[in-house]
Amino acid sequence: MDMSSYDVPEGLRYSREHEWVKVEDNIAIIGITDYAIKSLHDVVYVSLPEVGLKINQGSVAATVESIKAVSEVYSPIGGVIIEVNKALDMNPEKINTSPYAEGWIFKLKPINFEDDIKKLMTNKEYNTYLESLKK
Repeated sequence: MDMSSYDVPEGLRYSREHEWVKVEDNIAIIGITDYAIKSLHDVVYVSLPEVGLKINQGSVAATVESIKAVSEVYSPIGGVIIEVNKALDMNPEKINTSPYAEGWIFKLKPINFEDDIKKLMTNKEYNTYLESLKK
């Protein structure tokens, strides 16, 4: 797999499990990375988390089902889920075509943001991590 063919936008933070987080106005928007999508192939179903659920960093928040496998989506930071992307119920393929925009999975209000964000990678660190996976 050619790691340079993955979209890894700046300004997001990344987990080793291939989730991304973007923070806007103290709200964390979370989804899965382009690498995860290309590894899974076509996502055909998303099991969304419950709004109001309190979740810890690294806990399973959702699942995505592809033609190949069912994979767990881990929350890259802890918090309380305040919104889910209901558009994915009818159009799960939005994750395949727009993982960093229309394909976000859930939003949460962070609890220990400062501590949690330190454990995540910048886009440069994530690219280096992806390169290490080829070896």
